Amino acid sequence: MKKHLFIVLAAVISLFSSCAEDDAAIGLSGLKVSQSYVALPIEGGSTDITIESKSEWIITGNDKADWLTISTTQGLQGESKITFSADEAVDGRSVELKLSSANETQNLTIMQGLPVISEATCAEVIAGPEKKIYKVTGVVSNISNTVYGNWNIVDATGKVYVYGTLDAKGNEKNFASLGLEEGDEVTIQGPKESYQGTPQLKNVTVLKINKSLIKVDSVYNDVLPVEGGIFEAYIITKGDGVSVEIPEDAKEWLSIVSIDQNGTDACVKFQAARNEGGDRSTSITFRTTDGKKDYTSKTELSQKGAIVEATVAEFIAAEVGATQYRISGVVTKIANEKYGNIYIKDFSGDVYIYGIKDFADSNIKEGDIVTLVGPRAEYKGTPQMTNAVAEDVKSVKAVTVAEFLEKEESTSQYYQLTGTVSNIANTVYGNFDITDESGKVYVYGLLTGWNGASKQFESLGIVEGDKITICGVRASYRDSDQVGSGFFISKVTE
Repeated sequence: MKKHLFIVLAAVISLFSSCAEDDAAIGLSGLKVSQSYVALPIEGGSTDITIESKSEWIITGNDKADWLTISTTQGLQGESKITFSADEAVDGRSVELKLSSANETQNLTIMQGLPVISEATCAEVIAGPEKKIYKVTGVVSNISNTVYGNWNIVDATGKVYVYGTLDAKGNEKNFASLGLEEGDEVTIQGPKESYQGTPQLKNVTVLKINKSLIKVDSVYNDVLPVEGGIFEAYIITKGDGVSVEIPEDAKEWLSIVSIDQNGTDACVKFQAARNEGGDRSTSITFRTTDGKKDYTSKTELSQKGAIVEATVAEFIAAEVGATQYRISGVVTKIANEKYGNIYIKDFSGDVYIYGIKDFADSNIKEGDIVTLVGPRAEYKGTPQMTNAVAEDVKSVKAVTVAEFLEKEESTSQYYQLTGTVSNIANTVYGNFDITDESGKVYVYGLLTGWNGASKQFESLGIVEGDKITICGVRASYRDSDQVGSGFFISKVTE
């Protein structure tokens, strides 16, 4: 079957090439090409064409195909050879280019394999290969950019981020022209191109829009205080009635007071209880139906928590009691792996944590950056936090300099490096080289610790020759590798 398909494809391309050669030879007096339809193998490869021009020439349109490499996009009069190349493709793809010279223009069609579009759920997109073109049907949610068209498409299996939405003519930066709103059901098509490990569909085409029969028109008091209170959502619905869905984990503190509907307008009132814990939020779903199909719209509600943000030093200075504190720092030692007894350190000091809930499932290790919530306690006069809840864990990887330099750039993945300080270039910000047995890398700025101050490098007392441990992200500047967002952990004594 594959063999027959290849033969048909080859025949079609051969026919196009023949027609193109005739058109070019007859229609354009000052510009000729050996072929205007260029076929590249699906497994990757190159194809050459020849251009004959009486004037300077230029190829445009390749900015729409980052997968295509062209040996040169401009040249002088005479005969020129152009090479088109591409890596292996998951599915077929093509692009239309324009070859222009003086007042003449020749269209070039570059094809690699046969386009294959796969209908998929959000879950299948997430699990599927990169660069593959998917056709997905779901509901528009969380529109975050109304110029480029960045939003989430949601179905029963999950959600996928859409990075860029083309308008009806295939142009970018015109999302508003589509009239899409949260709650609309759409069918879209586009390639999967993940960013920093997060799956997304890029520059999608909208194939079908089914406008929602319900939408949240406005809200009142959507950020509630610690004390709680009334939250109101004003709904416009063209369906049969309105129902409300509160997530299970929010039902213990959020309840429905009333649903009042007058024609297509409805007002839903909620009561939120006092918040004794940290900041919390939930997503409320409103539903209606036309008798055949359900339609939904969502809104977000958040409530301030009773938690006090504190540095380690501020936490230590606080009184023992039931007040909840949020502190963050680097795990310097794990004293008990069963219960989660650890030490953490920020720029202001270190403190003992006596127990972390569900510690075994948290995967916390020494060197990680954790954010914990719990009360101020003490044992035999020594300050500590007890029964802490881990709100956030940033996994930190201990690496050599050579291993660090092999990593991809990222603003979210932290690495721990230990090495010797040399070539201090700036004693205010803390710009220097750190060297170990595997190599050296430039450190662009060093904070005094996690969440510490900048421009205070001298306060650390670091001099050339000191061996230190730092933490930072993989970065670069003008193609020069460096440690970014760096902060000091400790000096190493041997």
